Amino acid sequence: MKTEQPRPRPLLAAVAATALLATASCALVDDPPSPTPETTVTTGSGPIRGTAAEGYREYLGVPYAAPPIGEMRWRPPAPPEPWEDTLDATSPGPRCPQHAVLSGGDVEQSEDCLYLNITVPETANAASELPVMVWIHGGGFVEGSADEYDPHRLVLAEDVIVVTVNYRLGLFGNFGHPDLDDSGVFGLLDQQAALRWVRDRIGAFGGDAENVTVFGQSAGGQSICAHLASPTAEGLFHRAIIQSAFCTWDLPAEMLAPGLPTVSPWAPATEVAERGDRAAADLGCAGPDAVDCLRALPVEDLMPIFGDFAGPAFGTPTLPDNPYQVLRESRTHPVPVLSGSTRDENTLTQALHDLAGAPLTAEQYRRRLEHAFGDHADRVAERYPPESFASPSHAWAIATTDRAFSCPTLERGTLFARQAPAYTYEFADQNAPTILPEVGYPYGAYHSSDEAYLFDQRYPTGRAALDAEQQDLAEAMIAYWAAFARTGDPNVDSLPRWDGVDPDSRKPYVQELAPGVEGIGPTDAADTHQCRFWTTIDG
Repeated sequence: MKTEQPRPRPLLAAVAATALLATASCALVDDPPSPTPETTVTTGSGPIRGTAAEGYREYLGVPYAAPPIGEMRWRPPAPPEPWEDTLDATSPGPRCPQHAVLSGGDVEQSEDCLYLNITVPETANAASELPVMVWIHGGGFVEGSADEYDPHRLVLAEDVIVVTVNYRLGLFGNFGHPDLDDSGVFGLLDQQAALRWVRDRIGAFGGDAENVTVFGQSAGGQSICAHLASPTAEGLFHRAIIQSAFCTWDLPAEMLAPGLPTVSPWAPATEVAERGDRAAADLGCAGPDAVDCLRALPVEDLMPIFGDFAGPAFGTPTLPDNPYQVLRESRTHPVPVLSGSTRDENTLTQALHDLAGAPLTAEQYRRRLEHAFGDHADRVAERYPPESFASPSHAWAIATTDRAFSCPTLERGTLFARQAPAYTYEFADQNAPTILPEVGYPYGAYHSSDEAYLFDQRYPTGRAALDAEQQDLAEAMIAYWAAFARTGDPNVDSLPRWDGVDPDSRKPYVQELAPGVEGIGPTDAADTHQCRFWTTIDG
């Protein structure tokens, strides 16, 4: 696919809007669990005191790395200093700097943010050897935090341990400069540091360090694609679950925001470093001491360019090659992968733009097709005529869902299956709850809507409850996810069979996940999303 570089500044607004997609759908909890008796675990770093809730324990705000402040800004994370006094792990650590907490709550600008949260069954002890699932949150690499996700349903139902992780975002996680050795990968380095902490410390909580599954949605899923291609991540996890992530094909022009050109999921580190050099000069930090000058600036002085660095780069020891190239060449870590997307991914992105301005007209839809697909615009218009949808905005949302999410996900599953067992799903609840206003077309199973079925979420922005059939689907998804984490195979005796991907099949197996008696089972996602057509389009 063709890529236009460098990435433009309007990507900040696009990613910030898209970050809301990871927050708009979810089953909410009003407050954290009310602690009962406190519990203490002794680790190699020091003793940690958490809280006990009904059936499970939480350890919140546990440092997995030293604060990346001062001279440690834009350096690989260092191990935390050990402590002698008992660490109070009864409340989350600070969120990493970000422009706004789109899910609600207070904005924090503390660089001292490299903390993780651990939720364990109440019966877990140092001899339990339970499967461990490490969650990497989404938010477009510019928003989000670990404490927004409450995994206690997963922990209680499946007797697993779940760890949620903060990592540096935006400028602080993805900055590049010619004088930095790790341009564009500081957030990935944080995530790998958290995985090393899990490897070394999770046994004290009852976890099996030899049975770790990393899972994540959107930017979190894209991060996992990077780790699968990263030599420095080898051995840090044993299975991977990728939810609704851009990992392979370029994003069509104007998909994330009006006027935005084609964007690649991965930028070369040299391009990011050049962009960082220009940004440094704009901030008055030019010359041989530019990085030292930038490290001396307070957080608030850097925030105007925070979103200009929204995504990982390749071309460093951490990520030497474009992960898509690594995947095509069958060089990713050969671990089982469960990967999928939602049926109507891009309806929410377009709805956000419609709510902020005005829905697309037929003429504007046509112009978008021409910008995104050039000489192929007529062919795309024939496949997605606006009169066949609720509106031109709806037509654009479905076309870009198919092109940017659904079809790349199917290809990704086939490529993973060349090396190890791979399973593909499509989350297809057409009535997934949302807290956003109506826009004249259905949101359907939009980007991030599946998260509510795996987690309760701590947002002050409203409540979206699951009905009885959706709760049944949630229980099934939790069972599938945990079975995969436990064994590398999602199949559960009490649920419909989920076949793996056959890399030689012209019709890859996809498990549909929807409510109702017949909501779970095989679906021809390649046909639903016109993937044979899209493979002929080079945007």
